[in-house]
Amino acid sequence: MYKTPDEARAFMQAFLPLVKDHTRDEIVICPPFIDISTVVGAARGSNVKVGGQNMFWEKADGAFTGEINGHMLLAAGCEYVILGHSERRQYFGETDDTVNRRLEVALELALSPIVCVGEVIEEREAGLTEEVLRRQCARAFSGISAKKASKMVIAYEPVWAIGTGKTATPEIAEDAHAVIRYETEKAFGKEFAQQVRILYGGSVKPENATALMSQEDIDGALVGGASLKPESFAAIVKY
Repeated sequence: MYKTPDEARAFMQAFLPLVKDHTRDEIVICPPFIDISTVVGAARGSNVKVGGQNMFWEKADGAFTGEINGHMLLAAGCEYVILGHSERRQYFGETDDTVNRRLEVALELALSPIVCVGEVIEEREAGLTEEVLRRQCARAFSGISAKKASKMVIAYEPVWAIGTGKTATPEIAEDAHAVIRYETEKAFGKEFAQQVRILYGGSVKPENATALMSQEDIDGALVGGASLKPESFAAIVKY
């Protein structure tokens, strides 16, 4: 929940020149809903894509005040949408089952969903990380075919590492990513699991990006606070 449209425009003006020649990675910015049209306009013709931070599971317009559906995101120029972000789970009652409902609709509409999973500090300290990740993946992927899920991206975001300054070590992150990849293989098959992108999100900074991205099962980053400044986000993109 950062940046007015004017601030988002200024960010894009500073950020785009820093990454204009970058072709190794796909770059996606997911701003607040009020900024989407501004960011889409600024990104037009560039190598940066745009996504929403959330969406409702109803496909059609309706009496759901305060919500945004997938058709609206598509019409605004979004190609991606974040689903099940830890802050949505922590503060706004998101569950594994509602993530599944949103995921099903996003895939139906040909949006690329970034599905977030991850444990809280109490679960990690109790040795429940693997159990939590298995449960979250199983419920989120329930009833979805590999063919439908082909556009899906997954993000491991340990809740204890978000906004706290704590970061999972590359080894801790790699272990969690390996569990998630195994669960995607169970749900969608080996070929899918080898190709799906699994991002790490949890206090990613320019200083730790290279070590994290060097792990075999970490395919990219879901960047939070460090993405608010054009220079630090560009440094992570170009790690």
